[in-house]
Amino acid sequence: MVALVGCILTPRGWLDGSLSVSPDGLIAAIEGKPITEAAAREHGAPLYVPGFVDLHVHGAGGKDIMEAGDAAHRVAQTHVEYGTTTLLATTMTAPTEDLRAAFSALASACRHQPTNGARVAGVHLEGPYINQGKLGAQPDFARPLALDELAELNAIAPIRLITLAPEVPGNLEAIRQLVDAGYRVQLGHSLASYEEGVAAMREGAAGFTHLFNAMTGLHHRKPGLVGAALAHAEYAEVIPDLLHVHEGAIHVAMRSIPKLFCVTDSTAATGMPDGEYRLGRNTVTKCMGGVRLADGTLAGSTLTMDQALRNLVNALGLSVEAACSRVSTHAADYLGLADCGRLQVGTRADVVALDSTLAVTGVWASGVAIN
Repeated sequence: MVALVGCILTPRGWLDGSLSVSPDGLIAAIEGKPITEAAAREHGAPLYVPGFVDLHVHGAGGKDIMEAGDAAHRVAQTHVEYGTTTLLATTMTAPTEDLRAAFSALASACRHQPTNGARVAGVHLEGPYINQGKLGAQPDFARPLALDELAELNAIAPIRLITLAPEVPGNLEAIRQLVDAGYRVQLGHSLASYEEGVAAMREGAAGFTHLFNAMTGLHHRKPGLVGAALAHAEYAEVIPDLLHVHEGAIHVAMRSIPKLFCVTDSTAATGMPDGEYRLGRNTVTKCMGGVRLADGTLAGSTLTMDQALRNLVNALGLSVEAACSRVSTHAADYLGLADCGRLQVGTRADVVALDSTLAVTGVWASGVAIN
């Protein structure tokens, strides 16, 4: 039986003790005495925190999810090195034939955890049911919701999360049906007004895709979709690379949205040198710490979740415990994943070891050490 000894972050706070893993990859026991976070960071022993949960991943390691083939496996293997143990493979707005090919390749990755990789818990369908006027870096294949297309794709690989623009004709009326069918619906790539956003939430939309980015902003006489999120949301994504969103805006969101959680919106350029990479049918360039289209539009990121954690602690002033809730627990709860996002008996032994600088020194996925 695997046993990890150090300072362990549990739902009850930090413990100085040990975590045991059963042969089936679950946490069998956690024992120890309470310790403050300050003492834990000064202790010198490893800091064990829940494996990170990222619900918005387009790529990594030179591979884009839309490439199909073995892309999802390579993406999962790259992200786990940075502490992500559960992710959603995120597709781009694209013609149906491109989506079919991507989903066919994702089917096996969703059924079987990639070797030495993060679990692919399903698909985040980011489009194509978005507003053509707020594409961001999405290719220009936006269209209204098509339930037959959605059902066909879901039959190939499980869709867990759908981003849509509620103001596109037909989309608002379909939200309740999607929610009743078991999908999580969130709002994004949208020109929706505040009122349209609120109406969508009343129908069951529960979150917001990369809050602040690719949506109508907050104005005191036109609160926009950002205003709807800040006024009413319990959950929303944010990209905390400090490039997509100013740290002050993240503070605003954290004060307004109780369970704001972090995503990377990572691309094939993640973990790779500067150069050109694929993002769906678009070509993007990694340079100067970001990823952009030729016209300068931000096109996803190269953020990893361990860096997101450090940004929350070092730039925004959160405790490690509070930061871990935003890179692990809230996302797991949002998606209804009761087996991850926290270290407690009976959950998957998805564990990240950090040193005193919060650098990753070890990762275990279902109790298996990642090389």
